[in-house]
Order: sequence, then C-alpha cells, then structure tokens
Amino acid sequence: MIGRLRGILLEKKAPYLLIEAGGVGYEVEAPMSVFYRLPEVGVETTLYTHFVVREDAQLLYGFSDARERELFRTLIKVNGVGPKLGLTLLSGIEASVFVRCVHDGDSSTLVKLPGVGKKTAERLIVELKDKLSKWDSASAQIDGLTGTPLGQGLEKQAADTEQEAVSALVALGYKPQEASKVIGRIKVEGLSSEELIRQALRSMI
Repeated sequence: MIGRLRGILLEKKAPYLLIEAGGVGYEVEAPMSVFYRLPEVGVETTLYTHFVVREDAQLLYGFSDARERELFRTLIKVNGVGPKLGLTLLSGIEASVFVRCVHDGDSSTLVKLPGVGKKTAERLIVELKDKLSKWDSASAQIDGLTGTPLGQGLEKQAADTEQEAVSALVALGYKPQEASKVIGRIKVEGLSSEELIRQALRSMI
C-alpha cells in the first residue's frame, strides 16, 4: 500500500499529475482541490495517497492531507460510488458544502454534479449522514474553492489554456458541449487553466 508520496512535481494536467520520487515517476489522479494547492512544476510536494488495484490497472489517487483522503475513502464505500465519481465530488463541490448537503438532505445541489442522479444523491445522503456526523462546516477545511491559490507557471497561450480547462472538466464527467460553453462564458485573459476550472466548477453549483 502506498499511503504517502513526497517528490518533485514533474507534470500537472488536471486531473492527472506526475511526481518523481526515488527516481520513479508516479502517475497520480487528484481532485481539483489538490491542484489549487500544488506548487509550480519542479518543486517538491507531498500528497497522501490511496492505492487501488484492479484486474486491468493499478491506480494511485492523491490528496492534500489525510482528512481529504479520509473523506474520499468514505465516499467510495457508498454503493455505486467509485473512485472516479469520488474525485468528481471532491472537485465539483467544497467539502464543507458537501457535508452540509448530506446533513440537510439537500439532494437538489448534489444532482448538479456529473454522474450524480437523484437516486445516487439520495443514497449519498442516507449512507453518509451518520458517517459524517462528526464533520461540520467549520472543521471541513479541505474545500478546493477556497484553498491556497495555485502558483502560476509559465504563461500559456489563451487557446491552449482554455482547451486544457475544457479537457479537465470532461475528464471529471461533464459533457464536452457543457464544458466548452461554461469556459467560453467565464474566460478572462491571463487566468491559468486551474483558475478557469475553479470558476467553472463554482458556476455550475
């Protein structure tokens, strides 16, 4: 089991990143909450990880801290919620908001996330209400939309930045047409792809 990874950040292209540790490059999938906190490429970073072994793949998921990983592990224990949907949930909604939705039985907010229908939203509320009873809005400080801003890397052309943001949203489960539309609506010159994604996700909830 790989539970923690510290190394040099080689690549970051949401929702994927590459970290070199001990001469080995580890491919890691991470929610957008992680990307908002990452340093620039070439700088050392540390992630708490969750390792999944399947018949056809070995997957590594990364998180900013142990509490964020704990929430992810709690999510994927819900019937019908796999790692991909777990990443989408942590990317598309602040942890504090998600916990509040579960406590309040607010399924209408949860169904706005890709891959979450009415039945899945209701299942999340029913199965997690007791498990998240110790969480509250004040203590759930792993929300990606209010995290430390991502360090700015080299300037990219606007078209490439927008396409990167669209690709990330599609990878998180949003429809290509929907992703292109929302990025086109909020694009501002000079924004990084991560900031575009941050604003896009905020506008969708």
